[in-house]
Amino acid sequence: MSFDLAEWLNLALRWLHLVAGIAWIGGSFHFIGLDMRLRKPAPDKVQEGVTGEDWAVHGGGFYHSQKYQVAPSNMPSELHWTKWESYVTWISGFALLVLVYYIGAQTYLIDPAKAKLRESDAIALGLSALVAGWFFYDTICRSPLGRSNRLVGLIWFAFLVLAAIFLNSLFNARAAYMHIGAMIGTSMVANVFFVIIPNQRKVVAALVAGREPDPALGAAAKQRSLHNNYMTLPVLFIMISHHYPMTYGAQRPWIVLSLLGLTGVAVRHVFNLRHRDAKTGTTMAVAVVLALASMTYVSMEKAWSAKAETSIAELASASPAVKPATAAMTYSDIEPVLAKHCSGCHSQRPTNPAFTAPPLGAVLDSYAHVRALAPRIKAVTVDSEVMPLGNSTGMTRTERQMLADWIERGTPQ
Repeated sequence: MSFDLAEWLNLALRWLHLVAGIAWIGGSFHFIGLDMRLRKPAPDKVQEGVTGEDWAVHGGGFYHSQKYQVAPSNMPSELHWTKWESYVTWISGFALLVLVYYIGAQTYLIDPAKAKLRESDAIALGLSALVAGWFFYDTICRSPLGRSNRLVGLIWFAFLVLAAIFLNSLFNARAAYMHIGAMIGTSMVANVFFVIIPNQRKVVAALVAGREPDPALGAAAKQRSLHNNYMTLPVLFIMISHHYPMTYGAQRPWIVLSLLGLTGVAVRHVFNLRHRDAKTGTTMAVAVVLALASMTYVSMEKAWSAKAETSIAELASASPAVKPATAAMTYSDIEPVLAKHCSGCHSQRPTNPAFTAPPLGAVLDSYAHVRALAPRIKAVTVDSEVMPLGNSTGMTRTERQMLADWIERGTPQ
């Protein structure tokens, strides 16, 4: 009997990360929505310090929420804090980053075709990106530029795009995507840990001491909460993007990341506008255009790539010194390619030490298995070229084209 501790740990961390993330993001969406739905109380029912109220119905009951712009005159006997959801989300996410991308740096992080990095150097770069992202974002917020949320958003977005270009030039594309997500997630949690919770504690301490709390503390906490609200959907996209190689497998994956990230921001803004009973038509149209733009760009890249490969093939066939290597190929012709570049991971018993089972259950050890997975093989080895990960086996363009031609000809046996 065998027990794969790493795989069970991976499962446990992913599950914990997902559950904690749902709790954190759900709470964030609830409170931001609540804040935007607040209405001024009726003049004859105004309580001291209350600036807004909201009535809601859920689960067969009615709820009445009130907001104090600064704080109530007397400290309530029981006060609920929302913080551990965010902390657990980051801790579990960072543990996954270490387990997958740092312990498995040679397989999942380093791309030798881009940069010949030592594992320690690559890991140091990844960690530095998380720290640099937070300090840059926090500096903007604390500067005079921080008075405008839109300006902060534009500058932060530009910084993340530049970071994506830089990381993609060093890491494999999937790892670059994940580190951008980790940079955003780290900044979101740091907002809670360094700004939101400390400011709330200062307000509580002032009330206990009988002093008037500083309104600026609440304003700063609210600003960071609003920023977190708009960063959630881009982070969620990055979390699931590793299942979709057409995103990070583009020739310029940072463009796809930028477009889909902005799509998430626009969709989140649609929800926020609806909470305020404001018109959403224009913002919804922007979200649709951004989503379509990302899909169009990926399709155009494939078309450009196919056109370039066709031109190269025409030049090769026109030269008498070059013989087409893919003429009348059968499974026996491409089986050595699969054995060299794929079977190390995608076999019943992988020889790649990073895996104890074939990733995603994809086994490429027979004609029947390969034929069944042919469209997926073409998508990840030819269209996006994200496999083998980091091209660790040195798969050539000619070998990729052999696979493509064999698949396009109906996978002859």
